[in-house]
Amino acid sequence: MPQVVSLTHHKIRVLLVDDQTIIGEAVRRMLAPEQDIEFHFCQDPTQAIRMANTLEPTVILQDLVMPEVDGLTLVRYFRANGKTRQVPLIVLSGREEPLTKAEAFALGANDYMVKLPDKLEVIARIRYHSNGYITLLQRNEAFERLEKSQKELEKRNQFIRQTFGRYLSDDIVDSILETPQGMRLGGETRTVTIMMTDLRGFTAIGERLPPENVVGMLNIYLEIMTGIILKYQGTIDEFIGDAILVIFGAPILRDNDAARAVACALEMQIAMEEVNARNREAGYPEVAMGIGLNTGEVVVGNIGSKKRVKYGVVGKNVNLTSRIESYTVGGQTFISPATRQACGDVLRIDDEMEVMPKGVQRPITIYEVGGIGGDYSLFLPEKKPMEFADLSASMEILFRVLSGKDASEEPCRGTVMALCGQGARIRAQEGGEKLSNVKITLFDGNGNEITQDLYAKTLDGFSESSGFFTVCFTSVPPEAEAYFQSVLTECSS
Repeated sequence: MPQVVSLTHHKIRVLLVDDQTIIGEAVRRMLAPEQDIEFHFCQDPTQAIRMANTLEPTVILQDLVMPEVDGLTLVRYFRANGKTRQVPLIVLSGREEPLTKAEAFALGANDYMVKLPDKLEVIARIRYHSNGYITLLQRNEAFERLEKSQKELEKRNQFIRQTFGRYLSDDIVDSILETPQGMRLGGETRTVTIMMTDLRGFTAIGERLPPENVVGMLNIYLEIMTGIILKYQGTIDEFIGDAILVIFGAPILRDNDAARAVACALEMQIAMEEVNARNREAGYPEVAMGIGLNTGEVVVGNIGSKKRVKYGVVGKNVNLTSRIESYTVGGQTFISPATRQACGDVLRIDDEMEVMPKGVQRPITIYEVGGIGGDYSLFLPEKKPMEFADLSASMEILFRVLSGKDASEEPCRGTVMALCGQGARIRAQEGGEKLSNVKITLFDGNGNEITQDLYAKTLDGFSESSGFFTVCFTSVPPEAEAYFQSVLTECSS
């Protein structure tokens, strides 16, 4: 497309194509007094296109009767040529011929004059067509600038999506980029389904491994889990160490948020097999994940200050989700009554229990989900009861009941009476309530300490009448695992 120059500084470049020198000289004299008109003459019509491409004229005057090239054919050439396609074209003829004039207009000519025209008429028509052409070029240039700007904006937004999409969910990035209020501080009350995940015993595992191995394990876990969460259109609020906080229903609210969240959680549990396969390849220990889900009202939006903003959720239902997750052992997914109600009858419930989470005024029933039907058809393997082997020789332990991350001050003494790979039955004088976390110090038959970092969760509360409680191991150090294996092997022989 020809270069655009502003009207103020632009000289009107006129190209006349005519085989007669006398016509060229006559038009030159007509235009010579006009300071803003620059005249060029081409006597050879076969060279007219090449000269026009070099000159980039503002207006073309062209005779219709010339040797070698028919005038109407030259009109076709000018209109087929990219650089002259839109340049105003005034055709000249020795006489008024309506049919020839009509054909010239049909081929793309802009005007028609009988030569030799009056001087004032020639100048007026040249100025009229040149002004219109410059306006057209300016419009085209403005359109090109707009189109270029839009492409640059889209390229920038694509870069932002690719870059910040690694830190924020796509829905949040789109909300920021496409909505004028995307970065405005504030929130709204909305009903969402919240997911909280956590790797069981990961803190203890992290204390035993070099930092680079801890990061390597987390990256394997988070890479696989993130892919599944995005597949189910969950919004990742944040990674909190080995925990993931996810929202279903913000920033985009959908009809099936609760069911989608449960399906997502089940697929995440199934994918732990892949996580551990990659851990084994890298020489890392295997891990297990617990998931809690809850549905309820939260305040969701941009939280923070003008210098630092975070899209997130706040409210009591976020805290309740965390409490529900804390009751899980590896491989379990617990949901609240509200989530179960929102999902309807498509869930397979494997267990239910009454709990009294901190901050809740009355006990609630939470449900262990083993599968979801309907559109998802995702099911975990049926739970099998733990098969304990009675020990021929007692296994002495010390244990502390954990409250949050803190252990009780004085350890309790206990004896492992029965054992399996996943847990133990313990006799003691005291113990924690059902679903309490305990930290165990393990000794061998000679009283030598094996580890202080064996973690478990009580599956039933301590009973004074029986003096027993059962635990499921949540984090087993390698030395404890090897010792348990040797004890179980001895029991089976």
